[in-house]
This record gives sequence, C-alpha cells and structure tokens, in this order.
Amino acid sequence: MNSKPGVIFDVDGVLVDSYAAHFLSYQMLGQEQGLSINANQFATYFGRTTRETLAEVWQERGFNESEIADLDTRKEKLFREILVKEFPAMEGAGELVDALHNAGFRLAVGSSGPPENVALIVKQLGREHLFHSRVTGIDVIRGKPDPQVFLIAAERLGLSPHHCLVIEDAAAGITAAATANMATVGLVSTGRTQDELATADLVVDSLRELNPIVIRQLIETRQA
Repeated sequence: MNSKPGVIFDVDGVLVDSYAAHFLSYQMLGQEQGLSINANQFATYFGRTTRETLAEVWQERGFNESEIADLDTRKEKLFREILVKEFPAMEGAGELVDALHNAGFRLAVGSSGPPENVALIVKQLGREHLFHSRVTGIDVIRGKPDPQVFLIAAERLGLSPHHCLVIEDAAAGITAAATANMATVGLVSTGRTQDELATADLVVDSLRELNPIVIRQLIETRQA
C-alpha cells in the first residue's frame, strides 16, 4: 500500500453546489408528467435516491418499477443539461484540488450518483486529470452510510483507509467515512446544517477553510 495521504471528495454539494439544479430538474420532469414538487417536498427528500423520491413524492400516480427507472434516467439527463448550461462549482473546490495535487496527495471522488453525472461534474470543474480514481453508483451495491464507496476509492488509490480523508456534505457520508476509519470533513452546503455534520472531525462553511496542512493534520490525528 502507498503511504501517501489521500482525499476522497463527495461530488454533489462538495465539488458542485447542485441543490438548485436538482430541484429544477425535478420540476422540469414534473411538468412533463403533469405533476409537481414543491420546495418543502424537495428539501424533505434531498439526499435520498432519485427513485425513492419519485416513488414517494408522486405516489398517487402509482408508477411501477420500470416507469420509475425511466423517470430516474430522464431526471438525471435534465440535471446534466442544466449543469452544462450553468455550472455552479462549489466555492474554492478547484483551488483545493489544485493545492492538494501540488502537495502530493492522491485524489479520488466517491459518489453514489450516476457515472454520467460524476464524469460531467469533474469535467466541468476542469480537473479531470488530477483525480486518480472515481467511484460512482455503478460500482457499489450498498449506499451510504455503508462505507463501501469510500473503501473502494481507497483501494483504487492504493491507500490504506487510515491514510485517507473524506470531504462530505451529508451525515450519511460522514458516518460511512468514519466507519471506514477515515478522517472526515463536513462541508455545510446548500440545504445542510452544521448540526447535521457535527460528528465530522472538522466542520467548515467553505472549502476555502481547508488546505493541505489542515487536511494532513486531520489524517495524522485519526491515525494517532
């Protein structure tokens, strides 16, 4: 195993401020289907899988599994179309990736989202060449808070879990990373609160609060 430190980035809410784009894509899908989703409903289900959200918010339509799968595919396509037109990179994301790469960290993304979404977001961020590994929804059979996604990312980086730190914006992701024995940073992104992320080793309001020195110290503290 490599002894270099590694950082695994969640994608939605960490590399891209995707809250508004996800809400808009649900609204657009709803218009196509003669249905609606309001801001409170979206906030309630934010962080759940698209299929769960579609099945529960629009349960009166009684969509079967095949229809839900087709709607899921359509919703994510609409989401990507929105991001191509306007990409809301998370403040400081590109600079942090650059700084970590320059400091010798190995970098990965670990997301349960569709691979097409992850590929687009990394491309739009302009840092494709700096990530050594990507893990997406097609690579895992158990979603967060199960640690599978992060354990696979560490393995693909050639690192032991205790040499890695995960940056997450969701409580389930923080739990997953801690279960994998990785250091954790909770990022308060749109739709999240500090209280939700309180179990992280460090909670920040902006990626600009992070740098290679801070991250290395968090990893070393977890190892101690």
